[in-house]
Amino acid sequence: MPMQLNVGDIVRLKKKHPCGGHEWEILRVGADFRIKCITCQRQVWLPRREIERRITKIVSHAESDQNKTEDEK
Repeated sequence: MPMQLNVGDIVRLKKKHPCGGHEWEILRVGADFRIKCITCQRQVWLPRREIERRITKIVSHAESDQNKTEDEK
């Protein structure tokens, strides 16, 4: 069963990026994921299987529209 990952989630990967950053923001989900390094803003495309294998921790979840009130929308 695939991991529950959403656009806007911040994840920590096993290996650090060459810039020194460990944390990535998810920009696109599906069969392929687009993630952005929080430190240097570099974007990378990886298959879902590879992302799920490399994630060590979900640092924060994005707010979903269902949790927002009408005033915040």
